[in-house]
Amino acid sequence: MARPQSTFRCTECGWTSLKWVGRCGECQSWGTVEDATAAQVSTRGTAAVAVTGSRAAKPITQVVGERVSHWQTGIGEFDRVLGGGIVPGAAILLSGEPGVGKSTLLLEVASQAASRGKRVLYVSAEESVDQVRLRAERTGAMHDELFLASEVDLSVILGQIDQVKPDLVIADSVQTISSSSVDGIAGGVSQVREVASTLIRVAKDRALPILIVGHVTKDGTIAGPRLLEHLVDVVCHFEGDRQTALRFVRALKNRFGPTDEVGCFDMAGDGIHEVPDPSGLFMSRSGTPVSGTCITIAMEGRRALPVEVQALVVPSSAPQPRRVVNGVDSSRVAMLLAVLERRAGIKLSDSDVYVSTVGGMRLVEPGADLAIALALASAARDRPYPQTLAAIGEISLAGEIRPATGAKQRANEGGRLGFTTILGADAEHLREALRVAFGASRSVRERELDAAF
Repeated sequence: MARPQSTFRCTECGWTSLKWVGRCGECQSWGTVEDATAAQVSTRGTAAVAVTGSRAAKPITQVVGERVSHWQTGIGEFDRVLGGGIVPGAAILLSGEPGVGKSTLLLEVASQAASRGKRVLYVSAEESVDQVRLRAERTGAMHDELFLASEVDLSVILGQIDQVKPDLVIADSVQTISSSSVDGIAGGVSQVREVASTLIRVAKDRALPILIVGHVTKDGTIAGPRLLEHLVDVVCHFEGDRQTALRFVRALKNRFGPTDEVGCFDMAGDGIHEVPDPSGLFMSRSGTPVSGTCITIAMEGRRALPVEVQALVVPSSAPQPRRVVNGVDSSRVAMLLAVLERRAGIKLSDSDVYVSTVGGMRLVEPGADLAIALALASAARDRPYPQTLAAIGEISLAGEIRPATGAKQRANEGGRLGFTTILGADAEHLREALRVAFGASRSVRERELDAAF
């Protein structure tokens, strides 16, 4: 019998090759190409098995489901991101850049859970027990029900779980834990897959929630195989600028609650603190109106947040004027510049344009189009809007204004914060919105003169 020809397949994208290579020729990932011939041979003769009893398929109307119950960690912003708290047996993956504060946040979660009667096992594969204790003393995360272990061997960690019998396990991090039953170094594709699969299997069998820390690559994606994100129940990303104390935890996947939910935190010297009402974090503190600024009400998950958009327009003699953006989509700004010039008669093609948000907030939704356009128009004409004006809406290439999702909730939040004029779906075209906005910025004397003539 002829020997089957070897086939190598990338575990990330499925690219195949007749010989082994260290780097995938399709997705350019390192260490993801494995021999797929053995798996093909072993599954070629699989036979069907008769299914009886409780394992037999049944109509969905006859399935009795158990209600999933959450238990709160004591940190309201983290519970908000998780959909109400931690579900027993859930596998939660928290990713983020080095030094952003992942370990500090999870140590605070462990301390709060221990203070609520939960036994917590914190396994650190990157730091010693003494180093974790020093951070706990600094942040006030000391509790008798919080157990610490510094292990990198998966079998030893499983033994720690059997001995401590915790109600919550925190593994920091999955890329530094290795299993002796799998070849390769810690952090490799096979090791990460084996470690994550084993921890998740323990979580499901014992109804034991596990929080797993994951590293990210230079591109911002989670290191290791994409299978890791599919295996876990919840994927959260911890983001923030090292130059500022503001941090965000964003839910990218959640089987027990809404996705794209955001929690706000403040990183301080004594630990990390939640910010339950971040309404004033993304607006400037200027007491007088300034040209080139406009407020929008953005939706972050189920939360409406006011965000200030700032724009600066400077005449330029260069053949290609500069377009610099921060916190907004550059292609979206380029489109709005073209719409302003073509549909509203505001020429910006010969000027340098700078657009930014306040507080490090990133606006990716189209509902911020109107605020960006109004800020650009205000900067071009050097005329400020009143501080009680906010703009919500999407702008089409024809200059039409489309309503944004969650308009009622945005308007309610704007009214609560004192914005009396909210431009949005009531204005059908960009030109009309500009007339209303600039009309609201005129003084009472200017309005009387316009009415007289």
